[in-house]
Formats: sequence, C-alpha cells, structure tokens
Amino acid sequence: MKILYGTGNPAKLASMRRRVSALGIELIGLKDIPEKIPDIVEDGNTPLENARKKALGYYRAFGIPVFSCDSGLYLEGVTDQEQPGVHVRTVGGKYLTDEGMLAHYAALAKKYGDLTARYRNAICLVMGEDQVFEAMEESMASAPFRITSVPHEKRKEGFPIDSLSVDIKTGKYYYDLAERELDQVAVEDGFLEFFRRHLVGGM
Repeated sequence: MKILYGTGNPAKLASMRRRVSALGIELIGLKDIPEKIPDIVEDGNTPLENARKKALGYYRAFGIPVFSCDSGLYLEGVTDQEQPGVHVRTVGGKYLTDEGMLAHYAALAKKYGDLTARYRNAICLVMGEDQVFEAMEESMASAPFRITSVPHEKRKEGFPIDSLSVDIKTGKYYYDLAERELDQVAVEDGFLEFFRRHLVGGM
C-alpha cells in the first residue's frame, strides 16, 4: 500500500520509511507530490489537533490516503512561558530555523542545568472522508531524555534538538546511538501498532 506521509521533512520521512517497511507500507512525502502543497496553519492547542488539521487538509487537496503526525515537547522545571508544548519551533511569535532552535534550547539547558524532556506524539490517518483514524496514546510518547547545553558535532536537517539530546539510560548523545536505536526514538512503537490496527489489519 502506498500512502502519503504529510511532511516535507526528509529526516522524518526517512525514519518513518525504515520503521514501517516491515509492515509492507510504502511511503511518499510532500516533496514527491507534483501539485502545489497547501499552506496549513498549525494553530491547534494539542499535537492531535495539528495532526488532524494537516491530514485532512492534505487529503482534501490530493484525494489520496494520507497521515500526518505532530509532537509537543514538554520540559520539567521550566516556567509556563518557557514551556514549548506544540510550539517547539516558535518562540515569542518567531519561527526558528534549525540553528535558532539549537541556540534557544541550549540556552535553556544552560540556564536550568540539563533539562529532562519528553515528546508527546499524535497521528491522524485519513483513508476517506468517513474513514479518519487518530490517536495520541502513551505508547506514542517518547521516553524521558535530557537536553544539554553542549551540542553534538553532528547535525541532521529537521532534527536540530537531537544534537542536544542525551539518552538517559546510556548517557549517550542521540547521534552516538545506532541508526536502528535512533529510528526507534524518532518513531515510537505505538505508531507501528496504530498502522497494524488500521492499515495492515484491513489489507
């Protein structure tokens, strides 16, 4: 089955492709679509609201099965004003580049000491106007990790915070983990279970 992953982020697409390949799902991304990509404003209050807006918007634009994901980043011990939530890239109304994100979160980690962080993730799959499946389950959330003020030398476009992220169990930077381990961090097992329920089981 071929399905559109509603993202223009090549790193996210590559990680998801590797994770779902064993399920027999073939993914394409927004950059594989020849038509004009609609500009969808992600102004939801939760990751699920944003995932739903994107998936429905892309389905109505292209008329093909599509899913979209969204995440919120939650930090322990910071003020409410500094809590990113769904606004991971937007600080003070300003949209941050990858380098801007690195600078912002490194400064927060320096201010508070290493931060304990967690992503809450959501997905919305649209197979048709009357076939919309969505979830924001605990199994889709990331394990807690640390954000440090000293970035790893490696960078990957679209995943700037990974350069500051440290696995709590091993004490290793994410970019010192094996690719398979890093893919599991990027795409939690809960997403695979979601696809098994709504795609693989129905094929």
